[in-house]
Amino acid sequence: MTAISEFSTPSDTEIKVLRSFAGGLERVWAAWTRAEHLKHWWGPEGFTTPICEVDFRPGGSWFYCMQDPDGNRYCGKMIYDKIDAPRRFTAVDVFTDEEGNANDELPQAHTAIEFEEFDDGTIVSNVTRYASKKARDQVIEMGVEEGLLSTFARLDRYLASLD
Repeated sequence: MTAISEFSTPSDTEIKVLRSFAGGLERVWAAWTRAEHLKHWWGPEGFTTPICEVDFRPGGSWFYCMQDPDGNRYCGKMIYDKIDAPRRFTAVDVFTDEEGNANDELPQAHTAIEFEEFDDGTIVSNVTRYASKKARDQVIEMGVEEGLLSTFARLDRYLASLD
């Protein structure tokens, strides 16, 4: 399977990432929604995810801290809103400190992640909406495109390791 990977800004306040993965819908869904999977692939190349706690239900959250090779940690939390398993979930996405407290100096976002199975894999569409163009651009300047592309390459390898 040839991987599809697209990063775009469909509006002044949105980032859209479209990515295909080798693996059936149920497997890819599980990789995105269970801590026992997320901790193996979340974060750019060279990072680990020493903190990964998932309570996957409306009102629940995913709290994680990625750690770079120098020991610096970057934490975030997704607070789940709607879940239509295994097709779609929405969440509020915030940057946090290591205790899970929101960092109000960094942008908060509303994220919708959709999963669609096709012949030999699953396409994941991730649309993230920010309150303003300035907030969206701040995240882009932080390297979200490179970080996500690297993270998704790790997911490719992780899914392959499950065979």
